Amino acid sequence: MHGTFATPDSCPALVLNADYRPLSYYPLSLWSWQDTIKAVFLDRVNIVSNYDTFVRSPTFEMQLPSVVSLKSYVKPVRHPAFTRFNLFLRDRFTCQYCGARHDLTFDHVIPRSRGGQTTWENVITACAPCNLRKGGKMPDQAEMFPMQPAFRPTVTDLHKNGRAFPPNYLHDSWQDYLYWDSELEP
Repeated sequence: MHGTFATPDSCPALVLNADYRPLSYYPLSLWSWQDTIKAVFLDRVNIVSNYDTFVRSPTFEMQLPSVVSLKSYVKPVRHPAFTRFNLFLRDRFTCQYCGARHDLTFDHVIPRSRGGQTTWENVITACAPCNLRKGGKMPDQAEMFPMQPAFRPTVTDLHKNGRAFPPNYLHDSWQDYLYWDSELEP
C-alpha cells in the first residue's frame, strides 16, 4: 500500500479524459472506488494504474484502479458556468482590491443599484471589508480599482489557476498525469 491509503473508501481514482489529461484540476477529477468499478464493468474506462488494495466478494476479487481514462473523449465546455467558486478561482481566491485571501465575497464593479449586472464582466472577488468600504459606489467615487479587470474566463484559464492550488495528497500513480506549475504558487 502506498501512502496513507488502506481501505477502499480512501482509494479514489484519478479520472483522465481519453487524451490522458485530467477532466478537472480544481477540484481534481476523482471518483470513488464504487463509481470507478462500475465504470470498469460498463466498459466506459481503461485502467491505467492500480492501488495495492483489493476489493473482494465470495465470487470476485479486483485490484482497485488508482488512475482511469475515459474511452470516449469528453469535449470540455469553452466557458465555465458563472458560480461563486469559479469566480474565486478566476481571481485566484484573492480580493481584487487589497489582495487579502480571507473572508471572501464578491463585488459588482458597477453596483447593481447603478444598473450593474451579475456577469463575469462586472463581478470580482472582494474581501468583506473592501466590499463594505466600496458599498454602492462606482470605482472612481470609492477610489477603489480592481487589480485586474473582470472578464469571462475560459476553462483553460480556470485549469491554469487551479494548478496553483494542488491538493493536500497526491497518490504516486497520479504524478505523471498532473502538472502543478510552481511559478503559479499562491
